[in-house]
Order: sequence, then structure tokens, then C-alpha cells
Amino acid sequence: MFPFVIAIYHEKGGVAKTTTTLSLGASLAERGHKTLIVDLDPQANLTASVGLDADEKEFSFAEALLGEAEIESALLETTLPGLDILPSNERMFTAGRELYAFDGYEFRLKSILTRPALSTYSFILLDCPPSVGPITFNALTAADLLIIPTQCEYFSIQALQDMFEIVNIIRERTNPQLGYRLLVTMFDGRGTFHTRMLDQMRDYFSEGLLQTIIGFDTKLREAQVAGRPITTYAPHSRGAQQYRQLAEELNIYVSTKPQIQTT
Repeated sequence: MFPFVIAIYHEKGGVAKTTTTLSLGASLAERGHKTLIVDLDPQANLTASVGLDADEKEFSFAEALLGEAEIESALLETTLPGLDILPSNERMFTAGRELYAFDGYEFRLKSILTRPALSTYSFILLDCPPSVGPITFNALTAADLLIIPTQCEYFSIQALQDMFEIVNIIRERTNPQLGYRLLVTMFDGRGTFHTRMLDQMRDYFSEGLLQTIIGFDTKLREAQVAGRPITTYAPHSRGAQQYRQLAEELNIYVSTKPQIQTT
């Protein structure tokens, strides 16, 4: 039984992509699902968010991806039982270009994620860089589901058309079974603007939109600075409860295996 692989990606930055990877991963682990989070971003924000210094680690996922180290050498435990990480470091800056040297480079990440060393995980979450390139292409080729964190803001929603084009390219070339779901993040219900935008998204995207809404919560930012998941830093906060709800929704998604959502 292979792990269920979820890529978390939006080409626009600042949409809570890394926050979602960590918080969802922690929520899944809290439910008893052994979960691996993978930092594919050269900025290594996910790595820092679990209290690790990327420069202090001998190996990162970049070395494993390029065949310079075994995957077991890069695996690290976090402070939360059941949640492990494959960290990033500065080598990830050049890893994308170096991937071109491998035959079938688009499938290299998928091949790694199906190795026996990772077979004990129920979920693998991929924190993608906010750019289109070989690393992101590998992630979407390996993923069973793409989660697109999206703010109820004009530029975030406008960028979705590019995202759908990327999904269609991946389906045509390397991963015809790739599904996607939109996740509203950083929602501010104090005014009417976000509410109006959310209503429009629900009308337009229908089942492509996850029911869980992640509101704006300063505790989520504080948790990142503290190097801990929101579920342990502020377990009773609104953000923690919403990401637990997201974990439950995705459990249902995986168990029912819905049809691919098309644009």
C-alpha cells in the first residue's frame, strides 16, 4: 500500500502554502496517520517551521533526489510523534537544473516516494516552491492530489487560470490521474469583501472547492516562529481546529476516491 501523496502548490506566494503543509501534516499525525512532510522549496521555510536549521544537516532531500544520498539519510523526526520531515537546504537551489541530467527526470520524485523506506507513511505532503520548474513538475507528477491554497483576493484568484493550465499539462504528459482541490486560506470574515469573493468561488468552482475554510489567525504565524505545529503550539486555537477539520475532510476524500475535478 503506497502513501497518499498530496502536493501543496500555488504559483503565487504568500497564500499559506507552507503553513498548510505543516498544519495539515500535524493534524493527520494527531489522528494516528504516520505522515511525512517534504520541503521542496529552496527557501527551506518548512524546515525552519519545525525548528530545524537546514545548514546544520549533512543531507537534505536535494541530495536524495539527485542520488547523492540514500533517502533514509535525509529523513528526520519532528517533535510531534508520527510526523517526519525531509528537509530542504541551499542545495535545492540548483537541484532543479541538475535534474535534467536524469532520463525521465519528471518521474524521479515519484520513484523515490514509492521506495520501501517510505512505505510506512499513510500520507506524504509536498511543500512546493512558488514557481513552475522541474521540482514542481516532479511534485505534481508524483501527487495523487494537488491542494491549491487560495486567498479571497483578486490576484490570488486571477492566478488560478494559470494553475489550471499547469494541471492540464501534467495530466496530458505525466499524471493523468492528478486531482485538485482549492483551499481558501487567510479568510477574513470581518468585512464583506472576502465573503462576496467566497460566494463567487463556490458558485464557479463547485466541488473543486474544499469545504474547510482557513481563517486568518495570528497563532499560525506565531507557531511558525516558535518552530512548532499549530496543533501543539496553540491546540485550542481557531487555526488548529480548522486544520483538524481539513484533515477530516481529506480522510473522506481519500476513502471515497471522487472523480477527477476538471476545469
